[in-house]
Amino acid sequence: MATINVRLLADDVVRDLKLRAARNNRSLEGEVRHILVDTVRDDLSAKRNAFLARTAELRCASEGRAQTPSELLIREDRDHGH
Repeated sequence: MATINVRLLADDVVRDLKLRAARNNRSLEGEVRHILVDTVRDDLSAKRNAFLARTAELRCASEGRAQTPSELLIREDRDHGH
């Protein structure tokens, strides 16, 4: 596992983090770790949800239209030297 150092945090931020950690029965380090992990996971989750929503929109927009099989498109592309 990696280690990071965060410098120049304002004293009031550190105080608030300590209070939050105490409320959650965690150490300061544990609380910061929890915040970082949750933030990254939420961000990835939001991106995944946006992707899924967009693909659903595209699926609805192309519903009922004739689709060209991907292998034919790939073959055509290769035949043209790409």
